Amino acid sequence: QVQLVESGGGLVQAGGSLRLSCAASGRTSSSYAMGWFRQAPGKEREFVGAIRWSDGSTYYVDSVKGRFTISRDNAKNTVYLQMNSLKPEDTAVYYCAARRSALILGESRWYDYWGQGTQVTVSS
Repeated sequence: QVQLVESGGGLVQAGGSLRLSCAASGRTSSSYAMGWFRQAPGKEREFVGAIRWSDGSTYYVDSVKGRFTISRDNAKNTVYLQMNSLKPEDTAVYYCAARRSALILGESRWYDYWGQGTQVTVSS
């Protein structure tokens, strides 16, 4: 089993920044891919981006490209989501997830472990 704990959410004004953390524990592996998703009220869960533990390669959806950055700290077993130039439409609960494969996929059904989520609210 893998446990994921997100932190770092909060309230920020449009144009501001937040950094989310996702601490992983348990039977983690360098062969995993770590994804970030978000879910706004009344909407489906949406893929934001992902990173491979093994080589740090990343992928982002177009709506966050150039504003969000995913990174990892292997020593801390932690993945980060740095969010800059935040917009009100970024408001959502953000989740990190782990996939028992290095292949990055954008659908939530391919991820095996999930964190509890952290709320991000961007005011206009």
